[in-house]
Amino acid sequence: MKYIEFGIGNTWLIRTETELNNGTEFEEKGIVDPVKFHSVYLRIWVGKTVYILDLKRGFQKGTKDRNKFKFIFGVTSR
Repeated sequence: MKYIEFGIGNTWLIRTETELNNGTEFEEKGIVDPVKFHSVYLRIWVGKTVYILDLKRGFQKGTKDRNKFKFIFGVTSR
């Protein structure tokens, strides 16, 4: 899966995070082709709480180990 993200809180303002089948992931600056649209999402991370509103998965709330602030609009690609 690829996650193309636009917003504040990541390393770059626009980035692509690629998740491989073996569970590893890496990020790259900008948008990396090819993009095969799967879904869109909005992620808001305040402190240790993360709120995600995804077009396909609906609303999710989770917690993380570290404190951050992120406001991200993303596109999920296969």
